Amino acid sequence: MTSTATTTTPALNVSPGAGRFRSVTVAFAARGLVRMMRVPSIVLPMVLMPVFFVVAFSGSFSAAVAIEGYGTDKAVNWMTAWAVLQGSGFSGMGAAGAAATDLENGFFDRIRLAPIPPLTVIAGLLMYGLTRAVLPITAVLAVAFGLLDADMPGGILGFVMVYVSGFGLAIVMSLLAMTVAFTFKNLQSLGLANILIFTMMFLSVGQAPLVAIEGWMHDVAAINPITRVIRMCRQGFLEEISWDIAGPGLAALAGLIVFFGVTAVWRFRKIA
Repeated sequence: MTSTATTTTPALNVSPGAGRFRSVTVAFAARGLVRMMRVPSIVLPMVLMPVFFVVAFSGSFSAAVAIEGYGTDKAVNWMTAWAVLQGSGFSGMGAAGAAATDLENGFFDRIRLAPIPPLTVIAGLLMYGLTRAVLPITAVLAVAFGLLDADMPGGILGFVMVYVSGFGLAIVMSLLAMTVAFTFKNLQSLGLANILIFTMMFLSVGQAPLVAIEGWMHDVAAINPITRVIRMCRQGFLEEISWDIAGPGLAALAGLIVFFGVTAVWRFRKIA
């Protein structure tokens, strides 16, 4: 999902203070978007994979929702949130892919010499990852509601929570993958980030409710913070939004962002 294609870097405005931080952040995000538009292979897997998940798993799990704990008679209502978050997670990978490419082609050496706040690099990459996340989230929702007859008893607030969950997880996975990229300084290292993201997503309640999971996987899913994020994202498909579900989900996102934010900044300072 990454590419080593070289793109033109937008000019960086280095005006003083907060204006400098904002302009450089936007420039880094714009640079990533230009690269994304010029290399369609970056976009297609990010959008098609979660769409495939929601279509395939909604069909294969259509009878499984009769089991206690699903809370719906439509598999698509259960699987859409998981597919949305899969797409968001791998959208965040794009930020680390851009960072790893810049590390390999020497662009980071130029950044070290530029009169810009170093953390604007991370902020710009996060903005790029968030912008990417709009595509798979919207595509999955369009397929789920347009073709698979999904429900949203949570109403408008349910849709809001889907995007909040998706954007939050995109930030988390961006920071996780950037930690890996800043540590190993090459594109190949993102294979490790892929494994970590898949592991966190699959060892959760993404495909089955907690009551239907047995053994050590039940114990892992119960403590996995991604479980709380998925529940928050999924709630609107099953019922009205309540703080009992949204609160732990938001807290889990905040904790993950702080943790991986610290590790990403720490590893970035080792190279910058």
